[in-house]
Amino acid sequence: MSTLALAMCLPAVADAAVHNPDWQVFALAAAFTLLIGVMLMITARSPSRSLNQRQAFVLTTLSWTAIPAFAALPFTFSELDMTYTDAFFEAMSGITTTGSTVMTGLDFAPPGILLWRALLQWLGGIGIIAMAIAILPMLQVGGMQLFRTESSDKSDKVIPRAAQLITFIGFIYLGIALSYWLAGMTGFDAVAHAMTTIATGGFSTSDQSVGRFASPAVDVIACVFMLLGSLPFVLYLRVLRGNVGALWRDSQVRWFLTTVILAIVAVSTYLYLKLGVGPVRALELASFNVVSIITGTGYATADFGLWGSFPVTIFLFLMVVGGCAGSTTCGIKIFRFQVLYATAVTQVRHLLEPHGVFIAYYNGKPIGESVSDSVMSFFFLYAASFAVIAVGLGLIGLDFLTAMSGAATAISNVGPGLGDVIGPAGTFVSLPDSAKWLLSLGMLMGRLELFTVLVLMAPAFWHR
Repeated sequence: MSTLALAMCLPAVADAAVHNPDWQVFALAAAFTLLIGVMLMITARSPSRSLNQRQAFVLTTLSWTAIPAFAALPFTFSELDMTYTDAFFEAMSGITTTGSTVMTGLDFAPPGILLWRALLQWLGGIGIIAMAIAILPMLQVGGMQLFRTESSDKSDKVIPRAAQLITFIGFIYLGIALSYWLAGMTGFDAVAHAMTTIATGGFSTSDQSVGRFASPAVDVIACVFMLLGSLPFVLYLRVLRGNVGALWRDSQVRWFLTTVILAIVAVSTYLYLKLGVGPVRALELASFNVVSIITGTGYATADFGLWGSFPVTIFLFLMVVGGCAGSTTCGIKIFRFQVLYATAVTQVRHLLEPHGVFIAYYNGKPIGESVSDSVMSFFFLYAASFAVIAVGLGLIGLDFLTAMSGAATAISNVGPGLGDVIGPAGTFVSLPDSAKWLLSLGMLMGRLELFTVLVLMAPAFWHR
C-alpha cells in the first residue's frame, strides 16, 4: 500500500507540471492510501516474520484485491468522472497486466491518468515476477513447485537477490524507453510504453494503440521486448552470471519460440494467400499481433477480428497458451503443456508395454507425481473457470463471441477480446456493470494462477 501511495505521487507531478487540477486528486489519494498502509503495518506487526502456507494464500489474494481497490480512486475522482465499477475494472486490468480498458479518448486524456495506467502495469509486472519466482512455488500452485531448486549452490538458486532482480528490470526498462524514443516517440510516450511493454500489459497512450505511430521501427522494438518479457527472468540473470546458453538450453523457451514462429508463419501465409496482403506487410502484421496476443500484451496495429475465422481461431488459441513461467506473461504457460505432453506420452508407452517402467521428464529432470497432479488439476480448473465465466457473461446478455472471448481474455490476462464490442478496435465500456465485476474476478484468478484464489472458497480451508 505504501508503495502504491508513493507511485501516485508521480502522476500528481505530471499533472501539476501542465497545470491540470487532477494533481490534487492524486495527492489526496496518495495521502489516504499511505494512511491506510501505515495503519495496516502498525496493526499487523508481529515478532514472527514467517508466514505459514494458509496465511500466504490469504495475504496474496487480499493484496492483489486491495491494491486495485485503492488504485481506482484517482480514476473515480479525476476529471474523467468514471464510476467506481469502471475505475476498479481499469485498475484491476492494469495491476494484473491484462490491458482490457473501459477508457476512450486516450489521445486527449491528462498525462497523470496515462502515466498512472502505465505505472499500474509496471508495478503489476514486477509483482508477478516476484510472486512467480518466490511465492507460487512455496504454495505449490499449478505445478509451480517444479521451479524450486534443491541445489545448495547459491549461484544456481531460482530466487535471486531482490537487488539483482530490480536492477536488471530497471536496465531493461531504460533500454526500451531509449529505443522507443530513438524510433520517434515523444519522451512521455516512450516512458509510458516502456512500462507497459516490459510488463506485457498493453495499455497505450492512444485509442489506436501502437498502430497510432505507424512505424515499423516501433513495431520491431515492441516485438523484441514483448518476447523478452515473456521469457523467464531468472534465466537472464544466469546469462549475466556467465551461463550464456541458459536461455536456449531451457526446453520451455524452445517450445515457446517454436509456437510463436509456427503461428506467425500460419497467419502471414493466410493473409498473403487469402486476403491478398503483400508478403512483407503480411509478415509485419502477423508477427506483431501474434507476439502481442501470445505474450498477453494486447497491443494492436490492426483490427485482426476482420481478418477472417482462421486468424481469429489461432488468436483465441494463443490467448490460452501464454508465455513462460517466471515471466510477466499470462495464460496457461508453456511448461504446463510440456508436463501434460510428457505425462501423456508416458501413459501411452505404458499402455503399449504394460510391464515397462517409464518416467516423464521436464528439462532433463524427472517430473514428480505432485507436479503432474498439480498441472492436470490446473487444466481442469482453467477449463471449468473459463466455462463458468463465459456462461455467466452469456446470462448477463452478452453475445456468444463476446462472452467466449471475454472469458478467455480475462482469465488469460490478454486484454482485447474478439468481435465488434471488445475486439482490438473496441473497449469494455459498454458492458453491464455485472459483467465488468465478473471479468475483474476472472483477471484476478488468472493472474494468481487460479488455485491461489479458488482455495479460499473451500470451506475446509477455513476450518483447518
